[in-house]
Amino acid sequence: MLELRNKHFEIGGIPALDICQEFDTPLYVYDTAKMEAQYKRITKAFKGSKLKINYACKALTNINVLRFFKSLGAGLDTVSIQEVQLGLKAGFEAGDIIYTPNGVSFDEIVKAVDLGVRINIDNLSILERFGARYGNSYPVCVRMNPHIMAGGNSKISVGHIDSKFGISIHQRRHLERLVKSLDIKVEGVHMHTGSDILDVDTFLKGAELLFDVAHDFKDLQYIDFGSGFKVPYKPGDIATDIEELGSKMTKMFNDFCAEYGRELEIEFEPGKFLVSESGTFFCKVNGLKQTTATVFAQVDTGMNHLIRPMFYDAYHHIENVSNPEGHKRVYSVVGYICETDTFANDRQITEVKEGDVLGFRNAGAYCFTMANNYNSRFKPAEVLVHKGKAQLITRRQNLEDLTANQVEIDW
Repeated sequence: MLELRNKHFEIGGIPALDICQEFDTPLYVYDTAKMEAQYKRITKAFKGSKLKINYACKALTNINVLRFFKSLGAGLDTVSIQEVQLGLKAGFEAGDIIYTPNGVSFDEIVKAVDLGVRINIDNLSILERFGARYGNSYPVCVRMNPHIMAGGNSKISVGHIDSKFGISIHQRRHLERLVKSLDIKVEGVHMHTGSDILDVDTFLKGAELLFDVAHDFKDLQYIDFGSGFKVPYKPGDIATDIEELGSKMTKMFNDFCAEYGRELEIEFEPGKFLVSESGTFFCKVNGLKQTTATVFAQVDTGMNHLIRPMFYDAYHHIENVSNPEGHKRVYSVVGYICETDTFANDRQITEVKEGDVLGFRNAGAYCFTMANNYNSRFKPAEVLVHKGKAQLITRRQNLEDLTANQVEIDW
């Protein structure tokens, strides 16, 4: 359940207004204590098995965050060659990085092999090219599509029958023949059904399908169940019961290993679960505008900095950090972009005045990483709070940043 902060809005023991005063707004702030608590929660839930957590870095790719999760013992889940390179730059060993691309060129996969990371393939034609080139000289993981419709939004539901992700469970025999004919060494099997999955039974159903597939391969080292754990966004919201899932899936996994004949590693690749609640996005109120039906709180940011409400219809709890105990009024919080960039419609927030600082909760995952320069606006700064100290980890952009890669031609 999402817990509201007390009247003194603090992050890691530091008053939020002090952080905003030092680094200005718009501003993303992350709390490593919350990241660590989430990491320890999931490792405790699955303590009865040989567990590996690979942080899905697409959620938040700042190199300082990557290094923090490495310090906790995590591996890294990547989806592009650039994320692979960031992981190596952050100090991860190649064997602790799994690369799970979709729709990339074969050349990019070759680059990943050259870097020595684990390869996860979700396309039979790509697997055939991989086998023809590498045979059994380089092990591979295969990503299956279990045809389970799951996820909080159609854009993040990736395991259904019409999804572009994964090798269909119905292509299992074709997969088996390819592996055998090309002497491909399969070291892992993988699935990921989507994000914001609440029902534990959805995971268990997918696990049963993946266990069945796993029997086709005799050289497995690990089984990767992806992630998609739901986190709370609204006060009173419910989330995936990680403890229940850990208890039930650990037993299923251990029973499978006994049947398979040896102990394997169980892997997960959470992103949102680890960082979403650690992040808060702060902005200032530029002005108030009242129409015949609505009071708009106009803020110094927009869909260029936080696109999730517009792209996914995502809810982010908004608090008036400057006036935490005022009387509540109804506002529509809108941005400064020349689009209908509405963060919240008819939301109850304590009374807002020009210059007030608003805080958007659950801003750690898929927020800054999806930021852009639409309307030629600068991307915001990022701050990491660690052990009572707030440190800048990404500086705010300036005009030189916007034009740095542009090439002026001679007219």
